[in-house]
Amino acid sequence: MLGNVRRVVTGHDAAGKAIFIQDGITPVVFGSPQRPGYAVSEVWVTDSMPAAINQPGEPTQRKRAIEPPPHGTVFRVADFPPESTWIHKFDRAMALAAFAALGSKHAHTEMDTPPHPMMHRTETVDYALVLEGEIYLVLDDTETKLQTGDVVVQRGTNHAWSNRSDRNCRMAFILIDGERGAG
Repeated sequence: MLGNVRRVVTGHDAAGKAIFIQDGITPVVFGSPQRPGYAVSEVWVTDSMPAAINQPGEPTQRKRAIEPPPHGTVFRVADFPPESTWIHKFDRAMALAAFAALGSKHAHTEMDTPPHPMMHRTETVDYALVLEGEIYLVLDDTETKLQTGDVVVQRGTNHAWSNRSDRNCRMAFILIDGERGAG
């Protein structure tokens, strides 16, 4: 089932012994009504560097956003359904609404003729791993096909993910808060 990602979280008991503190489906799963079948399972979030090891509470229970908190990280698993189910009816307004549903309307990239309607950019370094299926990473003027096991280091570039196959693509993402530097 889409969005069902098992999460096992470790911690410590009062004596400092390693224990399991959670084992179950990620508690925060969201999607976008404009992209039926698209599901994002928030696995973990940190809000500082170095990260707090014994952070209290559920860190994924936060205001929805693509980006991690300032000086933090976010780890998520996303399901991308085949585009044939939705892309033919997509327009600029729907793209903006889709990013708004993800809490990051500002990430959508305005382009006269975008290579993909879901082009976006965040001030992050992203590690992306294709867990199953295939997907195209679309940049401004080029693209590449990724398959199961392929990894991407995406460094604040304008991009979109395009599933042109006839089956689901599941990806893991780790986003790290970043800033544009020289170069």
